[in-house]
Amino acid sequence: MDLFGSNGNDHEDSLPPPPPVPPDVVPAKAEEELPPEPPKKTRVPIARRGLASKGQKLSLLTNHFKVNVNNTEGEFYQYSVALSYEDGRPVEGKGAGRKVIDKVKETYDSELNGKDFAYDGEKTLFTVGSLARNKLEFTVVLEDVTSNRNNGNCSPEGHGSPNEGDRKRVRRPYRAKTFKVEISFAAKIPMKAISNALRGEETENYQEAIRVLDIILRQHAAKQGCLLVRQSYFHNDPKNFADVGGGVLGCRGFHSSFRTTQSGLSLNIDVSTTMIITPGPVVDFLIANQNVRDPYSLDWAKAKRTLKNLRIRTSPSNQEFKITGLSELPCKEQTFTLKTRGGADGEDTTEVTVYDYFVKQRNIELRYSGDLPCINVGKPKRPTYFPLELCDLVSLQRYTKALSTLQRASLVEKSRQKPQERMRVLNDALKTSNYASEPMLRSCGIQINNSFTPVEGRVLQAPRLKFGNGEDFNPRNGRWNFNNKKIVQPTKIERWAVVNFSARCDVNGLIRDLIKCGGMKGIIIDQPFDVFEEQNSNRRAPPLVRVEKMFELIQSRLPGAPQFLLCLLPERKNSDLYGPWKKKNLADFGIVTQCIAPTRVNDQYLTNVLLKINAKLGGLNSLLGVEHSPSIPIVSKAPTLILGMDVSHGSPGQSDIPSIAAVVSSRQWPLISKYRACVRTQSPKVEMIDNLFKKVSDKDDEGIIRELLIDFYSSSGKRKPDNIIIFRDGVSESQFNQVLNKELDQIIQACKFLDENWDPKFLVMVAQKNHHTKFFQPGSPDNVPPGTVIDNKICHPRNYDFYMCAHAGMIGTTRPTHYHVLLDEIGFSPDDLQELVHSLSYVYQRSTTAISVVAPICYAHLAATQMGQFMKFEDKSETSSSHGGLTAAGAVPVPQLPKLQDSVCNSMFFC
Repeated sequence: MDLFGSNGNDHEDSLPPPPPVPPDVVPAKAEEELPPEPPKKTRVPIARRGLASKGQKLSLLTNHFKVNVNNTEGEFYQYSVALSYEDGRPVEGKGAGRKVIDKVKETYDSELNGKDFAYDGEKTLFTVGSLARNKLEFTVVLEDVTSNRNNGNCSPEGHGSPNEGDRKRVRRPYRAKTFKVEISFAAKIPMKAISNALRGEETENYQEAIRVLDIILRQHAAKQGCLLVRQSYFHNDPKNFADVGGGVLGCRGFHSSFRTTQSGLSLNIDVSTTMIITPGPVVDFLIANQNVRDPYSLDWAKAKRTLKNLRIRTSPSNQEFKITGLSELPCKEQTFTLKTRGGADGEDTTEVTVYDYFVKQRNIELRYSGDLPCINVGKPKRPTYFPLELCDLVSLQRYTKALSTLQRASLVEKSRQKPQERMRVLNDALKTSNYASEPMLRSCGIQINNSFTPVEGRVLQAPRLKFGNGEDFNPRNGRWNFNNKKIVQPTKIERWAVVNFSARCDVNGLIRDLIKCGGMKGIIIDQPFDVFEEQNSNRRAPPLVRVEKMFELIQSRLPGAPQFLLCLLPERKNSDLYGPWKKKNLADFGIVTQCIAPTRVNDQYLTNVLLKINAKLGGLNSLLGVEHSPSIPIVSKAPTLILGMDVSHGSPGQSDIPSIAAVVSSRQWPLISKYRACVRTQSPKVEMIDNLFKKVSDKDDEGIIRELLIDFYSSSGKRKPDNIIIFRDGVSESQFNQVLNKELDQIIQACKFLDENWDPKFLVMVAQKNHHTKFFQPGSPDNVPPGTVIDNKICHPRNYDFYMCAHAGMIGTTRPTHYHVLLDEIGFSPDDLQELVHSLSYVYQRSTTAISVVAPICYAHLAATQMGQFMKFEDKSETSSSHGGLTAAGAVPVPQLPKLQDSVCNSMFFC
């Protein structure tokens, strides 16, 4: 039973009847009582408030191509497609759809009024104008259904028909299959929806109409045998492949999507990369994937997981199959039942090994696979085996597991392109796509211009920075350095020690240089209390044990808790000691720690390390001039809290790892350079943050926001924020309404829970990096200068958005950040808001450059990643199931993160 009463009127029945009331009062009373609460108004993103004008004008080009839509009176008709086999079983899997629908079109063209289809490959197709009837049924026969994406030019039907005995043995999964196709009317979508959206009047139908256009492009790419990944497509062309190691190739392709903009409909085309399995012999892929010398060293349990569901082509029959598993026994021992002619009933069966069958009956030489497992392409009850060396992986199969650090570095290096090269590649892509030949686009009256759209950018002036000794500096080209400069608010490092986990370096030299370098920057560093060397006997132990042992040593020798520990990790990135070490320091003991993996130590390296240490210990490296003199429009006038919010998810291959939500908040107003973080786990792959407000009793809220509000209040001279500015990372346009209505509601509830009469004003902005708009300087090999902002022509026709490149793009082509203003109750002018966003790209304490997205978002990202390292090793220990956690109805409990000690929870531990 609900103890608090529900918000309906159902509790009235259990109460005694009200005392009699004078008759003239009743109607008024009834009037007041009866109407239900008015439905809560849903917030929608605000409209643009005009254009900004500050900054030096700059002519740019962008990778949007203008689209003319001539048929605005037409209508798309949407039909549902149901595919089934003769016996009524529905067709599962994605491969067959396009082939079946192509066959329907070819066979029944006249019944379909000669109409062209835009088919999404699954359950929906669209036509321009209607088909003859609302429900149509067809039957088609297909010879052999395999993938469209064949290897180069060999025919998908496969040559070299296998002999009769083999055909029987292999029980072809597909041979001349009959399909039933049902096409039924679902909806009508007026093309006018597109022209309405371009006028800023978005209707329900607009998204649908644009989706149809995107499906036409996908279908156009599918006809060319491309691999389709959402709105990107990849041709089977080896010159687009780059080996990144481990049997994986980076495959370069193109993204294309239609966008409504202020200057009309445009097609956004960009270079895109996906990971694919290296095609060719299965055994070569496995050897590369597991990094072993020969097939006899392979881990077959791992191989089985890696290979499942991949498609192979077998020789000599050149047929295509999907791998279902591996044989239990090696090829020379694995037997199957072979039917042979003869015997009383015309058929005999004998048990024969896979090896003998291929070698003796089919005269195929097997060089190495006799002692290795066979590949199974059959059903669990009816296996079909092939020796490993007769199997080749088909091209263009996605590799969806997480990349290693080395693979990722290799991919970045091999896929980067300078601006002019990218423009050339995009120009070529548009030519080879040949959209003019696409009949569906023609019937929609769509023409795509093949030149880059010119836009006007503005370059904002870099904010002035303050350093120690009252020194000011204007950053040039988005960067500055600390040579001959002092830190603006240095800390003193007194009680500290060095912990060395087997890093091979001159520790005493490192300490001496660190103290000297600190002195030059204004940080006074005492001699460390001690250097704790890991004992040789512990180096082979698991990471957790190594950290425990090290702490036993530290506790036995230190007189009290240190202020700071410098930890030297072994010389490699992503040391598995990192997570356990951080957790031990921050959650168990509340000690600030800095990890380094020293390889090349020079002054620049030590300065960067000192910047991080200083920020973690509560200092500030540099300040904005406008922050120092407090003169930031609006923000400096009234207490203002700045929040950065982000959720990080496990990598694509890990579906069961909790997502980690991080919110960082500014503190010590009027500063906008100091932050603290609050991090929580939530259900895997959930993007909305669900713990912002968490009421556990009438008086208690254990949510994230309360913690941050209380910290702001106590660090800002007992002031509550009048304004709250929220920067949200990582949400797509389809989730904007949830940010405004779910997340913002929780934040408002948290404020009201603290003080019913407090009404702060909100500004909500989303930052997106995961988009495909790029800018180019015509005739220049350089990236756009730092501080470039664009809010015209290719921005949204109604909504309030702009692009900003705050940083200097040093390699490849700069990726601008796309900012969307969803709500502004505070009342910033467009110029002031862009100036604030630009300034917040200069307060990142870890670097001496402007960064590409506002610092609070970067910090949220760092905090989530660092706390995620705690989880990583929790996973491997036995404790992961014993954590109490949040449970959604029927969901698995989510392990909670350990709480950080009070001494570090307000620090910039994530720096």
